[in-house]
Amino acid sequence: MSQVPWWVAVAGMFVIFAISLLPAILYILTLQRTLSKCEPGSRTIEPGTVWLLLVPLVNIIFHFFVVLGLAKTLRNEFNRRGIPVADPTPGQTIGMVMCIATCCCFIPFLNFLAILVELVCWIVYWVKIAEFSNALDTQPHAYMGTPIV
Repeated sequence: MSQVPWWVAVAGMFVIFAISLLPAILYILTLQRTLSKCEPGSRTIEPGTVWLLLVPLVNIIFHFFVVLGLAKTLRNEFNRRGIPVADPTPGQTIGMVMCIATCCCFIPFLNFLAILVELVCWIVYWVKIAEFSNALDTQPHAYMGTPIV
């Protein structure tokens, strides 16, 4: 039996790492673009700061701040534009569940269920933020009055 050269193994690990990193980068781009569509006066978090979610371990805590900041920013921007949204804190509930489930991934025996919950909530949160981002595309930037909630 022949051994695989070391550089093939390293290249394989690099490809696997890059493929696993791709969804995270696309997710962060969605968050950044959504924040960029909001006026600076509406923002409680700057678009570029979401890239801190790529820092291992820091991302676990910082994700809570991103979810809360994005929810407040979206609420401010929707109010400013007069876009009616039923949720007073857009995306915050599912985002917080996602963050809590991520923290629960470190608890033995609970981690398998927590990983599944976190993954489902992450996808749902990502879709919701993309929908809110699309809503910002469809409404003009001018203030249109009070929203109907």
